[in-house]
Amino acid sequence: MASRVATMALAGTRPTAHAPSSAANTERRWWRSQLSLNRRGLIACASHRPSCAAEEGVIQWLRSAAAALAIAAQISVSLPAEAVLYSPDTKIPRTGELALRKAIPANPSMKIIQESLEDISYLLRIPQRKPYGSMEGDVKKAMKIAMDNKEAILGSMPPENKEKGAKLYTALLEEKGDLQTLLKYIKENNPDKLSIALASSLDTIGELELLQAPGLSFLLPQQYLEYPRLTGRGVVEFTVEKVDGSTFFPTGGGEPKSTATIQVVIDGYSAPLTAGNFAKLVLDGAYDGVTLKCASQAITADDETGKKGYTVPLEVMPAGQFEPLYRTPLSIQDGELPVLPMSVYGAVAMAHSVDSDEYSSPTQFFFYLYDKRNSGLGGISFDEGQFSVFGYTTDGRDVLSQIKTGDKIRSAKLVQGRERLVLPSAAPEES
Repeated sequence: MASRVATMALAGTRPTAHAPSSAANTERRWWRSQLSLNRRGLIACASHRPSCAAEEGVIQWLRSAAAALAIAAQISVSLPAEAVLYSPDTKIPRTGELALRKAIPANPSMKIIQESLEDISYLLRIPQRKPYGSMEGDVKKAMKIAMDNKEAILGSMPPENKEKGAKLYTALLEEKGDLQTLLKYIKENNPDKLSIALASSLDTIGELELLQAPGLSFLLPQQYLEYPRLTGRGVVEFTVEKVDGSTFFPTGGGEPKSTATIQVVIDGYSAPLTAGNFAKLVLDGAYDGVTLKCASQAITADDETGKKGYTVPLEVMPAGQFEPLYRTPLSIQDGELPVLPMSVYGAVAMAHSVDSDEYSSPTQFFFYLYDKRNSGLGGISFDEGQFSVFGYTTDGRDVLSQIKTGDKIRSAKLVQGRERLVLPSAAPEES
């Protein structure tokens, strides 16, 4: 079934379809290329002292370079800014686990606790001397919020989840629990053990949040109620097979094998229609035996079995909003960022429909092989907010880089989340 992925994803370059087409941007890119050449020329001049006869020419050349810099500076002010794409301060989740945790629609107190501990993750990246005082403040803030809001945290869980939730809450705050362990390693100034304990604490918080979020936190538009939908999380397990006699090499050791396993968590909280359509296709066996196609930044897969998917509208949840946008891409240049960013290695998204970018392909999806070298200075993909991202590779990310065109998906199975998949009796349109 014909459908397409953005040129950037397939070729590792910025796609013409989504790049600003104004003459101003074209001029700005030309000046950037000239400045790059000028800077290289300046370096060359610095390494080779010019002769007296050539000195005047070099000075004139330097004046020209300075003029180019001045003009480029004016262009950067007067032309439309790509502030987010080129901002090194832009913060979006850089792992699938973090993005998925942020996407859970949980109790506000839990979100504050989560943000306090995630701040420690950023502080741990500071080289040399770590700000342990700030880290200790983050943990104590999390502890206070958790203790002051115990009833609200546990009370927001459905009755069937409260017993498990109470155990997790106790494990987080008990005398030798997760948060106390963090304080212990902070006082010992031990970043390695602190990093491991922090990951465990955030896992516990993620489990608590999932217990608080049994279903969707918003109502779907009436026109989309007859689509399959996933009202929470699911896990799809792919078994990928080498067909040319080569093998996958596990990075953690072990024997090389001709098959490897990839697990993908699909998120119905942020993309219920897209994740629901995908989950149904998996149950129908649409991807069993499918041949994979690879490019510099994407691994694509499309149904080859004749199974039909639904023509789902482009579905993107903006950060800070409570429900997805439909048929509307985000404007990253204006500061809009998705809850499920594509700028993460192993992100999973649907390709666009062959007929319109406002709809996703009924069946074709891709693993996005994020590469910061092909992104803006803020580390954001140039196609961020343009595709329906619905999940992340959480196990087997090392396998993705070893997949080659011609490798096959031996099987795809929905191993978790079947009970959250709603399959309506009637469908608006199948393709």
